[in-house]
Parts: sequence; C-alpha cells; structure tokens
Amino acid sequence: MKTRIGLTAALLLTPLASWGDDAWHPSKYGAGDTLGAINNLTPEKVVAAAGLVKAGKVYRLGVTTGADSPAYPPRQYAMTILQLDDGTGTPLGINRATGNDDLMTLWMGIGSQLDGLGHMGIDHVYYNGNKAQDFVVPTGLTKLSIHQLPPIVSRGVLLDMAKLAGQNPMPEGMAFNSKEIMAAQALQGIEIEKGDVVLFHTGWLNVMDVNAERFMAGQPGLGVDGARYLAELGVVAVGADTWALEVLPPEDPEQAFPVHPELLAKNGVYILENMDTRELAADGASEFLFVLGVPRFEGAVQAVINPVAIR
Repeated sequence: MKTRIGLTAALLLTPLASWGDDAWHPSKYGAGDTLGAINNLTPEKVVAAAGLVKAGKVYRLGVTTGADSPAYPPRQYAMTILQLDDGTGTPLGINRATGNDDLMTLWMGIGSQLDGLGHMGIDHVYYNGNKAQDFVVPTGLTKLSIHQLPPIVSRGVLLDMAKLAGQNPMPEGMAFNSKEIMAAQALQGIEIEKGDVVLFHTGWLNVMDVNAERFMAGQPGLGVDGARYLAELGVVAVGADTWALEVLPPEDPEQAFPVHPELLAKNGVYILENMDTRELAADGASEFLFVLGVPRFEGAVQAVINPVAIR
C-alpha cells in the first residue's frame, strides 16, 4: 500500500488542469485512439483474471430493466409483443409453428448500463479532443460508438464502501475519494491494478426497491479526486450500485456530473451504472473474473448490459 499512498500524495500535490483548457488531450494512448483505457487490457491480464475462478460461482451484475425501472428523465422503456396473428389464427406449415416477436422502444441509458466515451464531454469536446460537430449525428455516433469496443474481460475488484463507512446503505451526498478507496483496499487486503474493472458497493440499490423517488433524488458515490486516482492507476472501467456512479449532490454545487467527463473525456475510463453488487458483497468477494460482451449497436452512446462476475 505504500506505493499507492505515495502515488495519491503526488496526485494531490500536482496542479490540476481547469475544465476549460485542452491539457487533457491528445490522449496518452495516442492522438488517434478511440478505445481509451481498454488499451490496458492484455492477453496476460485475461489469463491472470481467469485464474481467480476457483468455485465456479457466477454472479449476474445487471438489474431487471422494465417500464418501472427508475431512470434519469426523460429516459423510459416500453415493450410490445408482436404475434404472427392474434393467437387464434392458423399456424404455419404442416408442423403448425407459431411464435412471438418483440418490439422495444427504450433509451440505451436505462437500468444496468455502460457509458461509452461519446457520452459526456467538456464544452462539446469528447475523449481525445473529438468535437461533437465531427462525429455526432442523429443516426448515431460515427466515432467512439460502443459497437466498436472489444469484449471487456479482466480482473474485477469490489470495494465495499458501505462496510468501510459502517452505513448500509450509505446516505445520499456521501462521497468517497482516494483516501477512502485506499482505506477500503487496506481493509479488504487487496490492491487495484492496471487493467482492472473496479466496482463499488454502497447499498444504494436497496433504496430502489423501496423508494424509487429517493433513489433518483441523490446518491452516495465517487468524487472527482477518487476518479483521478483510479484513472492514474490505469483501470479500464469504474462502476457502482448507483444510477450515476458519482456522488449526488456533487461535492461542488456549481458543477454538473463532474466525475463523468473526468473519467470518460479526460481519461478514457468507462462507467458502469446500476451494477447489482449485493450478492458479491454478501459473499465477501474482493476480486473475481469480470466478463462483459459489449452489445454491438451501431452508433450507440450507451447500452443496457448484464455483465457477470465469476469466482
């Protein structure tokens, strides 16, 4: 942990670029890069992560997504079941085949979701200095779309922030930053590594089950300093059991969702929202094999996902 503490101290003493300057691009992964921190995934990382599987227990991290799922306004979900007829008509062929189809109308950013690098930027500039006018069109993103991403298979790390705080769920507006993240690592005897997927358990998903209005009104979450710390460590993605990952209300009331552009635009780190971490936390799991086959919706900014953790 001494190395991590030294790194964090250096970060806190380093002057930070203002939101309006261009010091955050081009990306450290190259001026033409479109993948961001996914560049930190390697075959060796996958092999090492696969070695964490001992019991063969599989956890689904996605929540059920439906018409009643809390969602950031005006996002919504609608399902229509289509039949070949009204259910009483003539079946097809001599084998009397019948069936159903489904038509979904939904926002991609609802339920358990992946935020791609084209989701949030700074003053209409996105990851690696890409300007909205050059890649955002009504029919989809021509760059930074999630359909261009490879599968994300790596070591997953769960940090139980609710246990660290002694409050489950943690209250809305409670932030955790580098200090708390390092404390959680020390408590659990684990160290975040380059290429990891880091998930935070706050207990907030339990609020959704009893009070959807409160669930969407605020949340505990990651602060800007914590986001910078994780980005410096080289993590691929950061997620939590909350609908926006970051603390709300924000640490600075004059800023709007500051963690999102810090991770996505400045550092190319992906965001995972509404991750169901409850079973992992109940089992005391700190590390596992994380597997996500990213949906290949052409031009999409985000996607509903159901990644799995395997131990």
